[in-house]
Amino acid sequence: MAGPLAHLKVLDLSRVLAGPWAGQILGDLGADVIKVEHPVRGDDTRGWGPPFLKDGEGRETGDAAYFLSTNRNKRSVALDIADPKGAEIVRKLAAQSDVVIENFKVDGLRKYGLDYDSLRVVKPDLVYCSITGFGQEGPRATQAGYDFMIQGMAGLMSITGLPDDVPGGGPVKVGVAVSDIMTGLYAVIGILAALAHRDRTGEGQHVDMALFDVTLAALANQAANYLVGGRAPGRLGNAHPNIVPYEAFRTADGWMILAVGNDGQFRRFCEIAGAPGLADDPRFSTNAGRVRHRALLTPRVAELIAQRPLDWWLAALDAAGVPCGPINTLDRAFADPQAVARGLKVELPHASGGTAPGTACPIRLSRTPPRYELAPPLLGQHTVEVLQERLGMTEDEIRALTGGKAG
Repeated sequence: MAGPLAHLKVLDLSRVLAGPWAGQILGDLGADVIKVEHPVRGDDTRGWGPPFLKDGEGRETGDAAYFLSTNRNKRSVALDIADPKGAEIVRKLAAQSDVVIENFKVDGLRKYGLDYDSLRVVKPDLVYCSITGFGQEGPRATQAGYDFMIQGMAGLMSITGLPDDVPGGGPVKVGVAVSDIMTGLYAVIGILAALAHRDRTGEGQHVDMALFDVTLAALANQAANYLVGGRAPGRLGNAHPNIVPYEAFRTADGWMILAVGNDGQFRRFCEIAGAPGLADDPRFSTNAGRVRHRALLTPRVAELIAQRPLDWWLAALDAAGVPCGPINTLDRAFADPQAVARGLKVELPHASGGTAPGTACPIRLSRTPPRYELAPPLLGQHTVEVLQERLGMTEDEIRALTGGKAG
């Protein structure tokens, strides 16, 4: 069965992560996604290795795992938009598209006639999504914005890491580029909202996404804690600002996450730990009390948990309905029976002759599930195919445009 977005044509002019992440999600859901890349350099992330994908004979290709992670279900067209002929081809492709995604600097595409104002002349109902560090206006609009920078500037790193007064304390970035990824997710939401409006009114629009905006918005309860309480939250390591005990603890032979979410769960934990009196203590009987007295309670909980091995805790707490879990490395996470049952690892045959592994799309739809049809493409792999199919160009015209290097 065709995917739910099989009626959509997407032109992806973006590079690196946030924009390509949005394009991959749309592709997983059935959209026909054309990725336009520079004919020599391609997407920057093709070279962001090692590790690099291996071909059918075990030799390294030029495509890094980073590129593979965010470019599934796309066709690659190699065009130089700085060449007027290349820019004209992109305009023609945009005129046939429902969505354009780009992450150039503000007004960076205007000189090529590929900005929103230029393209809506040829395609009035176009949904055009721009992804930048700081958005289309404001004093920082022209600044480049990279994920690491944004995690710091938007406040995420101020609440990530250990407090300054403990060994190893200081701000820490999240271990994956979450500002980019969250912006890609919000971009898809914005694109789908704009398409819903287009389908009702026939009007296209410009979707303006900024990593800074998204990261600040995604601080959720931490941002609300500041806005309501007037006090900027600090770093608590693995602890939670509003729930106690809710952090990582060392068992007798490994680390465990204990995620007590209510008073009943805390009481059951105390009973299993052999310390039921803790739940009766008025300082700890409610979550609000536990938060106020975390400095007293947390060391006691840590002492109790350290007395038994990890597997004992996991079994006992799980049986009692107390949320807990191990801290898995990625090999263990992918090997977890739940990950296997949900099919969270996918593999696609790659044009190099090898196999491109990837993580499954987490969106589960009972009638129109995500598709896994196209491995991340070679640079320019589909140039001839797309330009013939979409624009009716001959092979001679394409060779003249690409200097005979078309895929």
